Amino acid sequence: MFDTIINALPEWLRPIVLSGPVLVLITVGLSFFFLFLVFRPLEAAFPARKGQKFFRPEWWTDLTFFLGQYLLWSGLVLWLLVHIGGWINGGVPTGFRAAVSSQPYWLQAVEVILLSDFCVYWGHRLQHRTPFLWRFHSVHHSAEHLDWLAAHREHPLDTVYTMTLINLPVFLLGFPVETLAGLIAFRGIWAIYIHSNVRLPIGPLRWFIGAPELHHWHHDKARDAGNYANISPLMDLLFGTYRCPGHEPDEFGIHEPIPRSYVAQMIHPFKPKQD
Repeated sequence: MFDTIINALPEWLRPIVLSGPVLVLITVGLSFFFLFLVFRPLEAAFPARKGQKFFRPEWWTDLTFFLGQYLLWSGLVLWLLVHIGGWINGGVPTGFRAAVSSQPYWLQAVEVILLSDFCVYWGHRLQHRTPFLWRFHSVHHSAEHLDWLAAHREHPLDTVYTMTLINLPVFLLGFPVETLAGLIAFRGIWAIYIHSNVRLPIGPLRWFIGAPELHHWHHDKARDAGNYANISPLMDLLFGTYRCPGHEPDEFGIHEPIPRSYVAQMIHPFKPKQD
């Protein structure tokens, strides 16, 4: 589709559009438009909080986080992941890597999801229990309104931490690059979905599939535990941290003071803690 659009442009305009900065801006715009088309109808048809406006409070702050992720931090995060993966992969025996990659793709996918969920679960619990990690993770939890855009409110160093945990089994077990790429894409969309202002009536399936109604309770301002897993609540069920009342939390956010602007939240984790 993108090639069709480019070919339809005047010849003199094509080099400008295909230049680095312009191409990046177009890609970011298309990504925003795609996510809007996917999640906005869901939020309108199945709202978790009825009456929440599209341009709700701090919408522009979360848009800045979205733009920051796509324009500034995604390249750095990817660069760090490649180097971390290369360093870890160096210790994986070639024969073991070949045995893993020879498995059926569906089995590799199941293994990656289960193992990465295990790593994310315990890493996420640490983020809520370790003051140093919480400094960065609190930026994400400072969102007082949840929707698909609020999912992007995340400090870049928090993103590096989480993405390393997600992909740790891929690096350690030597899964092929295709599995890694598929996992990153799938988890990225899923992370946006579980933050969206959506409450789908999935019934007993909520015991097997992570959903917004589960993750919304993780963001509940009145509590500080539970629902640490991402794709499936299996780990929360196994380790006793599953929580899912039949209604939405009263409030989202955190109790501690935190600045509200994008730049101030980028700096916040590095500032001395106030007594």
